[in-house]
Amino acid sequence: MQRELVVLGTASQVPTRTRNHNGYLLLWDGEGLLFDPGEGTQRQLLHAGVSASAITRICVTHFHGDHCLGLPGIIQRINLDRPPHEVTAYYPASGQDFFDRLRHASVFHETVELRPEPIVHPGELKAPGAPFTLEAVRLSHPVESFGYRLTEPDGRRLLPERLAAHGLAGPAVGRLQREGALTLEDGSTVTLEQVSEPRRGQSAAFVMDTRLCEGVARLAEGVDLLVIEATFLEPDARLARDHGHLTAAEAGRAAAEAGVRRLVLTHFSQRYADTAGHLAEARKHFDGEIVLAEDLGRVPVPNRA
Repeated sequence: MQRELVVLGTASQVPTRTRNHNGYLLLWDGEGLLFDPGEGTQRQLLHAGVSASAITRICVTHFHGDHCLGLPGIIQRINLDRPPHEVTAYYPASGQDFFDRLRHASVFHETVELRPEPIVHPGELKAPGAPFTLEAVRLSHPVESFGYRLTEPDGRRLLPERLAAHGLAGPAVGRLQREGALTLEDGSTVTLEQVSEPRRGQSAAFVMDTRLCEGVARLAEGVDLLVIEATFLEPDARLARDHGHLTAAEAGRAAAEAGVRRLVLTHFSQRYADTAGHLAEARKHFDGEIVLAEDLGRVPVPNRA
């Protein structure tokens, strides 16, 4: 199954010639989670070669324009394409008026059920049928903002040599996985634990506009993939604090302290001609893998440890 981040936009408040407003689509085992669709996201999906029908959930961190002004186009495109599934939308409940205006920004024919799930309190969100849990964590920004964390439950990894030792193959293996134990022809019983080992669930987190706070650490803790804003550089740290943003150094330090496996920096201010400084700052604190997000880039979720 596919587990991959499709980067649709990487600019902050002002888009540039090479960076669209925000937009991130996380493809995860048949689910498509669209985070913060900024202006132009519908067109970026076309450039990325991804159908809007792949979207099953929309997650808005807050209602500043660069994180939500693409909602009308996305919602209308989904209804035009008529996927066979409903779409759930998560967003801060305090922005309900903004969500309603964006959802009904113009006339269109509704063909797909859009299920609103406004977030009143941080915690686990309703995600029926999903192969993961989805959690919202409060962040520190001038307007109410939440980050999101996706966590796959821990499971078991089957060991072929142990299956073979018990003569298990084909449908019997499926039964063992479903039932947890199986009685063999000789009357003995084999359990799932005997032919497998623990397999840690994978995880990903999205940390957009925020100052450093407890929420950043909570979201980032031990994740395989951390997508995090790095709007400013350290010489502009005061601007970052005043406007509720992170520097690249802060993002790198947070990733290091949390034990992140793959760090994706994004949401770059238009004031910087390139992102070499962001990489250098983050690298001073984080010695793991760093990806400087680029529009239309694809970042796989790391293989299981």
